[in-house]
Formats: sequence, C-alpha cells, structure tokens
Amino acid sequence: MIVGEVVGTIVATRKEETLSGLKFQIVKIINMDLKPTGQFLIAIDAVGAGDGETVLCAQGSSARLTEKTKDRPVDAVIMGIVDTIEIQGKLVYEKYAG
Repeated sequence: MIVGEVVGTIVATRKEETLSGLKFQIVKIINMDLKPTGQFLIAIDAVGAGDGETVLCAQGSSARLTEKTKDRPVDAVIMGIVDTIEIQGKLVYEKYAG
C-alpha cells in the first residue's frame, strides 16, 4: 500500500467506456515522515477523498478489487482516507488535529 496526499483531479471526457463516472485523482506519494517522495500517481477514487486529504492507495491487480474498480482497466485506486498514523507508539499524523 501507498500513503499519499490528494493534490488534484484529472478530467478526461473521452476515455474507455468502463471508466465513465469514475473520478481520477492526482496523489502525491509521501513517506512515513510525511515528506513527499517526489513521485505522483493517478488513482481512481473509490471512497470520496477530497483535495488535501491523506489517503491509502493500492496499485496493480489489487487496484481492481474494489466495488468501483472491479473488472476495469485501472492501475491505482484510493481505497481509504487516513485518520491517524502511529509509528512505534508515537502518533505522527492525526487528521483532525488542531
């Protein structure tokens, strides 16, 4: 799985018919220090993530296992919105922190 931040949306009015109705999000990949890696991916949003949210993504064949992406030509999917990240007993990310 990949942790990232939603930084934008891609609109494609002409696309494979089975992709109609799906939202394409641009995800900036981050490491566990919450720092950007310099890499991005385009992912289908299966959970209604918004701009600036920290998300969990899956890639490859696993990306086609959600209800929204089943049997569709996708390589990455946003499958969760992160509420907290805890590493070695220390809370390093909290969505609703002050």
